[in-house]
Amino acid sequence: MAVTLVLVSVMVFAIMELPPGDYADRYAFRKYSGTGVTITEADVAAIRHTLGLDRPAPLRYLDWVGGIVLRGDFGKAYAFETSVNAIIGQKVWLTLGLLFVTLALTYAVSIPIGIYAAVRRGTATDYGLTVLSYLGLALPNFLLALVLLYFANRWFGASVGGLFGQAYEKAPWSAAKLWDLVKHLWLPALVLAWSAMAYQIQTVRATMSDELGKLSVIAARARGLPEMRLLLKYPARLALNPVVSTIGFDVNRIFSELPIVAAVLGLTELGDLLLKSFLDLDMNVAGAILLLLTVVIVALNFVSDLLLAWLDPRIRLGG
Repeated sequence: MAVTLVLVSVMVFAIMELPPGDYADRYAFRKYSGTGVTITEADVAAIRHTLGLDRPAPLRYLDWVGGIVLRGDFGKAYAFETSVNAIIGQKVWLTLGLLFVTLALTYAVSIPIGIYAAVRRGTATDYGLTVLSYLGLALPNFLLALVLLYFANRWFGASVGGLFGQAYEKAPWSAAKLWDLVKHLWLPALVLAWSAMAYQIQTVRATMSDELGKLSVIAARARGLPEMRLLLKYPARLALNPVVSTIGFDVNRIFSELPIVAAVLGLTELGDLLLKSFLDLDMNVAGAILLLLTVVIVALNFVSDLLLAWLDPRIRLGG
């Protein structure tokens, strides 16, 4: 994990350096646009020197990583004229909460449905669930978000958009604010889980179908083991291996879809902030978000390795 994170930090910093220009160009444009003042290269160079953006990239990388590791400081958010920590502080916890609720919803729906479709393979129910899962893979999440926005407001009169109602958006944390968050969280979680659920339903259905034909299952059924216990003890347990091994992939899939869903639903979390930081060329903010995301993915990959060893004795024995 440590080696991976070091390599990831180098890659994230390289991505931060890729866009043409830097924040000095954007700052000069914003400050002097419409004023009639002619901006020279010397003016931009002076701004770049003031912000420290003219230093060699290796030195800036070492300062950036050193600040994160030694002080937990992600640097300055130029576009917001404050620290990155202050900008992403609360948004990190909201985003992580949304990610984990989305993951929980994904697996709570896809695993039982995938198992049921495999057990009822070839029936009308199986075909219906298969068509539904293909719709999940084909239908863009932002389109689903628009549809749900309409029906949630039209049928239930729900206040949709954002993660909080107007009364709680800037209020201090309390039980009432937490409940308001829960009431608003289901819609973005459902939208973000849509394609991940469809993918995992297909995965569980395929792997479960393979496991049902194994000799161990046939032998257990011949011994008179109750059907439900048989399903849970043998094929279902082993069919979860591909699901558990792709937890990090699902987090990446969900976060990749978050910026456009955030724009549609008016969410104010890291997906929206990442999009704005790229547009503003505020690469310290973008780099911090990307690095935090990869840390979460690497950590969840480690957890998935532990879960795989617990689920499947063959992995422990193979080790």
